[in-house]
Amino acid sequence: MQTLQLFSPPKIVGIFTDIDDTLTTEGRITPDALQALADLKAAGLQVVPITGRPVGWSEPFAKSWPVDAIVAENGAVGLRHSAEQGLHKIYQQDAATRSANFDRMQAVLAHIERTVSGACRSQDSAGRETDIAIDHSEFTHLLPATIDEVVQLMQAAGMTATVSSIHINGWLGTHSKLTGARWIVRELWGRDLDAEIDRWIYVGDSTNDQVMFEHFPHTVGVANIRRFEAQLTHPPRYITQGERGAGFAELTRHLLTGQT
Repeated sequence: MQTLQLFSPPKIVGIFTDIDDTLTTEGRITPDALQALADLKAAGLQVVPITGRPVGWSEPFAKSWPVDAIVAENGAVGLRHSAEQGLHKIYQQDAATRSANFDRMQAVLAHIERTVSGACRSQDSAGRETDIAIDHSEFTHLLPATIDEVVQLMQAAGMTATVSSIHINGWLGTHSKLTGARWIVRELWGRDLDAEIDRWIYVGDSTNDQVMFEHFPHTVGVANIRRFEAQLTHPPRYITQGERGAGFAELTRHLLTGQT
């Protein structure tokens, strides 16, 4: 991971960014990170946070943040807000699939809580529609071996499992942050992300961002990604000096003014 000062991308059209511990600090978006989103939009860039957080948790931010949309639940759900139409939700899976998957995933979640010592569902679970989440660092602390055990149980049940900075997420389906990014670009702008991917930036902070770090040519990690450095098969190409929201604001200054 190279210092941000060495990052000199071509003309950028947009930014995808993780939310927890990338935009937020101690669970809240800081004024500098919120201003950075506004500055990026004012500069004409398309801005889409993409997160493992649930759709219910993401709704107020989709309404109030200066962004084009939020993609929640690791690519499964898109949220867009406008003054004319209010909040609009779109899904990658149809309603019947979501309903059947929900019942299966709830059974897996209950099994994990029964059989894995210390494992409990995330406190935002009530807002989840297309995945499940076990808390490992937000309000509880799980050892690495326990996190691995939870991942293995999700995978054994046929689920995709990823580990963010706070949760272990599991879902049924082939969607991911990458497919969600491709999907939302088609839905919002009728364009092919892969055809213009060298004009986008992805910003993240943990192992569940690796699929984005691998496929995007321009990737940035905020400094707290060092926590996961040894586990990253595909690290970001550049890293900020600041952590979390301060790091995102640092990247924005670098992009818009050439200063860090």
